[in-house]
Amino acid sequence: MATTTVLKVEGMTCGHCEMSVQEALDELDGVRAARADRNTGDVEVTYEEGKVTDEQFRGAVEEAGYALKS
Repeated sequence: MATTTVLKVEGMTCGHCEMSVQEALDELDGVRAARADRNTGDVEVTYEEGKVTDEQFRGAVEEAGYALKS
């Protein structure tokens, strides 16, 4: 079953930033799609429940060079 969540990401300032975050999340097993918006700092992620965790989302975002807002 697919679920959608919105992550708040700090530090995205350009199209390249959006792509970096999207690609990092898309690489996670269980993520179907990620769409980032640098203007709002939102990243909408559609994923399969039970296949990916919040910790994996955080790790992917941080590995891309950004941070999730608490």
